[in-house]
Amino acid sequence: MNISIAVLPGDGIGVEVIKAAMRVVDDIARRFGHKITADYADVGWAAIDKYGTALPAETRQVCLASQAIFFGAVGLPDRDKTLPQAQRPERVALLELRKGLFANLRHVVLPPGLADRCPLKNELIKNGIDIMIIRELTGGLYYGQPQGIQGRAPDRTAVDTMAYSEHEIRRILKVGFETARKRKKKLLSVDKANILATSQLWRETATAMSKDYPDIQLEHIYVDNASMQLLRRASEFDVIVTENTFGDILSDEASMLAGSIGLVPSACLGEPDAHGKYAVPFYEPIHGSAPDIAGLNKANPVGSILTAAMMLRYTFGLAAEANAIEKATFAVLNEGRVLTGDLGGTASCSAVADAVIAAIRS
Repeated sequence: MNISIAVLPGDGIGVEVIKAAMRVVDDIARRFGHKITADYADVGWAAIDKYGTALPAETRQVCLASQAIFFGAVGLPDRDKTLPQAQRPERVALLELRKGLFANLRHVVLPPGLADRCPLKNELIKNGIDIMIIRELTGGLYYGQPQGIQGRAPDRTAVDTMAYSEHEIRRILKVGFETARKRKKKLLSVDKANILATSQLWRETATAMSKDYPDIQLEHIYVDNASMQLLRRASEFDVIVTENTFGDILSDEASMLAGSIGLVPSACLGEPDAHGKYAVPFYEPIHGSAPDIAGLNKANPVGSILTAAMMLRYTFGLAAEANAIEKATFAVLNEGRVLTGDLGGTASCSAVADAVIAAIRS
């Protein structure tokens, strides 16, 4: 298979983790007989310094010409604050590149070998943790109108609008039901239906759709209770589906159950438009740019490596290749010999990639 990827390392540790992950991807491609075309482009501050914008036209063109976008990280806190909010890399680059992509999948797994890194007591995680969080990505508070700050201090007012259509709700719930069907056939729908009108519509829609999925066990839960239950019975969770803001918060909370935010991969997927054309799928680990360790070869590349596996599975349909990467990565984590500093080890970013490649070959 010919595989075309737009590779955007971005800022901070994005450069190191993407380099490590692409070494794994290249090794898998050779092993399974695929041809990888990786077109690298600048994004974030790397682009601002060269082109004056976080997402230059050259980068947009590379992305549009590719089958998938493989992304590192953008943003440097000390430099971000020198720009107006609307010009900062995360807003300019991420929102634009993810346009048309409505489903964010984050896979949180606690490898048995890292149980001591999980903040929960051993008796709470003895059955392991394997959670797929599906977050709606285009609606809710982040995009609803009206939005903004008005007036003059000290009497300013601010407003954010949460809005959802039935179409937006149905399409993300469909992803949830279909994903649950491929796993343990359990779907947890998270809302705040006791307060919010959008959540009432969400719950009504989920209940109606469940009739089309009689093999799926649907459970509803309020978001505040969900955040608590993630800490009380994390092993019982399987597939979670929820709206934008709730999903943003819950997925970051859940990431710490894996032992480190550096372990969690992420995929942003869409649906065909009226002309049958898809927006380019977007893949990135959920960690940030971590400028304090950038350039030191200390970053944890596991999140990026597992993100690459998601890319092979969801965009290219290469399940065997994705499974090989995941199996090797978790073997390295469980062995516990080659771990980066965030996991209590001393290994370098490149050494972890070496270990994963060696595990694939073994």
